Amino acid sequence: MSETPYSPPPLTEPAEPAAAAAAAAAADAESAADRLPARLLGPAEVRRLADRLGVSPTKKLGQNFVIDPNTIRRIVRAGDVTAEDVVVEVGPGLGSLTLGLLDVARRVVAVEIDPALAAALPDTLAEHAPGVAAGQVEFELVRADALRVTELPGPPPTALVANLPYNVAVPVLLHMLERFPSIERTLIMVQAEVADRLAAEPGSRVYGVPSVKARWYADVKRAGAIGRNVFWPAPNVDSGLVRLDRRDVPPTTGAERRDVFAAVDAAFAQRRKTLRSALSGWAGSPAAAEQALTAAGIAPGARGETLTVEEFARLAEHRPRREQS
Repeated sequence: MSETPYSPPPLTEPAEPAAAAAAAAAADAESAADRLPARLLGPAEVRRLADRLGVSPTKKLGQNFVIDPNTIRRIVRAGDVTAEDVVVEVGPGLGSLTLGLLDVARRVVAVEIDPALAAALPDTLAEHAPGVAAGQVEFELVRADALRVTELPGPPPTALVANLPYNVAVPVLLHMLERFPSIERTLIMVQAEVADRLAAEPGSRVYGVPSVKARWYADVKRAGAIGRNVFWPAPNVDSGLVRLDRRDVPPTTGAERRDVFAAVDAAFAQRRKTLRSALSGWAGSPAAAEQALTAAGIAPGARGETLTVEEFARLAEHRPRREQS
């Protein structure tokens, strides 16, 4: 779906940084105020739209549609979406969150794998988001599996905001952060258990692979809880919001990301064991693992859940080289 590109109003260059920030905030507010408001979907509209399309939420795709407009507004606010943002949304479904994003953002690119939902989304937006047709905001649809997306149309995304399917939430998040380094802010709604794991700190019993890998890219924190009654159908679990703010640079290390992640995977594959034992396969032997740990300044008797991402990065630098046969 192609629309007239949105051009923010020109700004005169202020003399002071504070004046620049104030001018930018005023421009955002003016742009949002002038935009034709989107009409968000309520419970009756979501069900009526699904019936009309013959769409039934499937467990295979982890589909649960948001039916509460206030929750949509809350997600957009928690993501600090502004009129300057290019937002990528994964799994727009029937368009509930998409409409909320179109109320604020400069441009929204939605990635949808379900062919029926993808085919219906442009008509829904034409009916409920007049700002798109008026050229006040851009929208583009990408019909693809988010795990296979390697590029997006238009300018680089600055934010990722999504209600991620429970069954692929972490892989999708990590893939998007890796493929699109321009994403500065991420706000995702996921299963509460997944939210807890992503936001967990070292030493927590739920700190694990997602916790460490997410911190390679960003600072991570919980941004709120979401009940079950805002979805249709209502899931059997509660949900949570997670906010991620991109780190200026990944942890300083001479090791590549894949090598750091390999150390993380090995450490948590047998999380009850000490790192000396858990990393024996990764290093080649328990003795080699102990040598690498000691060189990295990590106690061989420690466990993976006590290490920060920076410590895993140091550890990866000291992985023994394997003999070439």
